[in-house]
Amino acid sequence: MTRPSTDLFLGGGDTGRLMARLDWADTPLGPVGGWPQSLRAAVRMVLASRYPMLLLWGESYSQLYNDAYSALIGDKHPAALGDDVRVTLAEGWPVLAPLIEEAMATGVASWVPALQLLLERAGYREEAYFSVSHAPARDDDGHTVGVLTVCSEVTQQVVGERRLRLLRDLSVLGDGRTDVDATAARLIDVIDGHPLDVPFAAIYLRDGTALRRVACTGGDHRHARALPDAVELTDPGPPAYAWGLPDAAEGRATPVSDVADRLPLPAGPWNDPVRTALALPLPSADEDQPLGVLLAGVSPSRGLDEAYHSFHQLLAQQISAALRNAREYEEERRRVEAMAELDRVKTDFFANVSHEFRTPLTLILGPLTDALTDATAPLTAVQRERVETGWRNATRLLTLVNSLLTFSSLEAGRARSDARMVDLAALTAELAGVFRAAVERAGLTLEVSCPPLPRPVAVDPVNWERIVTNLLSNALKYTFIGRIRVTLDSDDEEVRLTVADTGIGIAERDLPKLFERFHRVRGARSRSHEGTGIGLALVHELARLEGGDVRVTSQVGVGSRFTVTLPWSAAHRAAITGPAVDGRGDAARAAVEEAMGWLTEPDDAPTEPDPTSGAATDELAGARILLADDNADMRAYLTRLLTGQGWRVRAVTDGRQALDEIRSDLPDLVLTDVMMPVLDGFDLVRRLRADPTTRALPVLVLSARAGGDASVEGLSLGADDYLVKPFATAELIARIRASIRRSRDRSPAVAAVDDPPTVAAAAPPARTAPVGPGTPSPAVDPVADAPVVVPAPGELGEPDELGELGELGELGELGELGELGDLLDVGWTFPSAPTSAAAMRRDVRGALVELDVDPDVLEDLLLAASEAMNNAVEHAQRPSRPEVRVRVQVGGGLIRISVRDFGTWRDRRPAIDRGRGALLMNAYGDVRLVSTAEGTTVTIERRLA
Repeated sequence: MTRPSTDLFLGGGDTGRLMARLDWADTPLGPVGGWPQSLRAAVRMVLASRYPMLLLWGESYSQLYNDAYSALIGDKHPAALGDDVRVTLAEGWPVLAPLIEEAMATGVASWVPALQLLLERAGYREEAYFSVSHAPARDDDGHTVGVLTVCSEVTQQVVGERRLRLLRDLSVLGDGRTDVDATAARLIDVIDGHPLDVPFAAIYLRDGTALRRVACTGGDHRHARALPDAVELTDPGPPAYAWGLPDAAEGRATPVSDVADRLPLPAGPWNDPVRTALALPLPSADEDQPLGVLLAGVSPSRGLDEAYHSFHQLLAQQISAALRNAREYEEERRRVEAMAELDRVKTDFFANVSHEFRTPLTLILGPLTDALTDATAPLTAVQRERVETGWRNATRLLTLVNSLLTFSSLEAGRARSDARMVDLAALTAELAGVFRAAVERAGLTLEVSCPPLPRPVAVDPVNWERIVTNLLSNALKYTFIGRIRVTLDSDDEEVRLTVADTGIGIAERDLPKLFERFHRVRGARSRSHEGTGIGLALVHELARLEGGDVRVTSQVGVGSRFTVTLPWSAAHRAAITGPAVDGRGDAARAAVEEAMGWLTEPDDAPTEPDPTSGAATDELAGARILLADDNADMRAYLTRLLTGQGWRVRAVTDGRQALDEIRSDLPDLVLTDVMMPVLDGFDLVRRLRADPTTRALPVLVLSARAGGDASVEGLSLGADDYLVKPFATAELIARIRASIRRSRDRSPAVAAVDDPPTVAAAAPPARTAPVGPGTPSPAVDPVADAPVVVPAPGELGEPDELGELGELGELGELGELGELGDLLDVGWTFPSAPTSAAAMRRDVRGALVELDVDPDVLEDLLLAASEAMNNAVEHAQRPSRPEVRVRVQVGGGLIRISVRDFGTWRDRRPAIDRGRGALLMNAYGDVRLVSTAEGTTVTIERRLA
């Protein structure tokens, strides 16, 4: 009798077996045997499906479903079998009822995707989503007596897409265009728009040893009142621990329970209280120190499963990335603002200094011009030459000042264009004509093609003059053969000025930076190394100020073409009226005057001494000096100065010519500038010291590059002396005399050496360093010229073993070691203190007085030794021994005083020494300095007779 009921539920899986055992007689459906055929067929179809299906039958909406559906209702299964759906899904019935009742009433099926439904299937009021279809179920007579529900849960899909939208919205804000606090506020605003996933949130950022809350959700401020404003991590306190902030600040994600007790906050679709939160570290580049903490509430309508945990981790990472970008943006903005402020200050400084220069320049140029044009008191030929030199260079200085002033005005945005209606073709041709004499003197051809334009052009004549002048001056400077062509033409859109040359050309890699201020192409051959590096930058800025632009095309070895374009729209702007500005053509004439200096070639024959100088009895009379300088006025001035001392001077314009002259006729001394075309002064010194035939040739370097770095570079290459421009005439003459004398005094000793280069190469590496701060020792001998043997660490004896130093030959010249010290060899060790200089003078004086040394020589040596002692005390940094050793050796007709410290070298501030210490020592003796990692040793030598 039970067979039919058993057969009905066969193949229905676990749910089918439960249905087979259920006493259906106790349900509104009654015994299975009494079920109509339509119900039986519907049940078979439901149980056979693997898709979630629910059959509601009869007025009581009795439930029959399959295994797939049982998984959807969770804890409500199996009690729901045969029961009224209005009881089973009571919490969701308000949503389901209209759909079911409509299907019953109309007999028409419905379909609802992602239907939000409240379920209590896992112990809490859950937010769930289903795609549902309700179709009418009919009995054997065709009457609708139930509903067949086919559904699938899409909760993970709906919630996942919603969370992805939040993460995407946060990523858009991570562009780093606002500061950190503003970015945090924007992030919180976005989170506030997604309360179903993040009921509340607060962002804490690390500020030293504290966490500072920078943003929080909740417009009614109740959230903010419940959360700490700041947490001192060294002593967090109970409220901070209750929210898990200290642990999260150390990198540990921390769950927070009992949230409802501290922050009563309804959330989720059903406004249930938030019970849980997570304190999450905001990751940073330093894994041990997070950027801050994200405190995020957990929805009461979703379980905190693995997917929800992963979402919170991604949320923290997204917020951290946005805040890091904002912090980098903020730091970059501060750097940009600081650079802008520095640039503004520098621009103002240039402007102020340029203005201040004008007054003394006026007072220089005015009297010089008066002297040159005064017919009542004409100058002698010699004085006129001197005054003309001063006038030319004062005019050049005024041009440089004007360029700096113009450039600073452009940089500060204060420059303006006083446009006037001008005949641009005539103006351009006139300016180009000013350069004709200079171009032809250089052996080049100047071609000017400036036909009349169809209409006048509104342009600032002064600015246009500067543009044309700088382009022509640049072309002349870098063109050695061929021509320079200036053309002006136009079409319907613009006016074009083109300056083309057949010069050296510009490498493609340098073209993008060509119009940057202070940019200079390194190693380029030019007529002169002089220049500020702002000429082309000035052209670019002035062209833009006039409403146009400038571009360049170039090929190395072929030439360059600069084109300034001026649109007719800019050329037709409103023009001012009134008298023209004075000084038209001044900039062009000044540029040509400067260019003439590049083109002045020195005489092929050396300049002989002035017979009226009275220097014929000088032991250095007739000394041969080679002068290398690319400035014509400087060559002329130094030639007059040196020939006045009775010396023969040969002048050249660059280091390459100097090398050629030295190889053909070895001079007594080389006097060279540093910054020269073709081959600069430092390269010249390097090549001279690399050649055995010129290794001992005295070299004195002149340069406008002041500072210890420049001087150390020159001296380390082997220069004998380094003098900074401007210099005193007497000082230059004294240094030249000292260098030549030292060279002649060394000649016998050097000649006695069989193979000096080999011995020098065997010596430990040593570097030369300045004796005085800022102004290096002008008498430092190159290492290759004065071979030395520096004792290794630990070889120096204690104070009572100084006699061993003679055996080691510390700083002794080869050929003199056998004689030096025969009469006296004594040493002392003094503490490295300022008071030691007095004690040293007393001991040295006592030792030398017994030898009946000339009193003047003795005082000279004591003065020089005192300066060396002061240098040792003030220069030595981190000394391995807090002492200074002094040694006196007499013999072979020489007195030598050696002063050694045991620290690394440090340049003294100019305020301490004023650069005169080196001069004092060199004035009273032959000074050498060698500095190694173990210390610095200065030796002062003087002949007894």
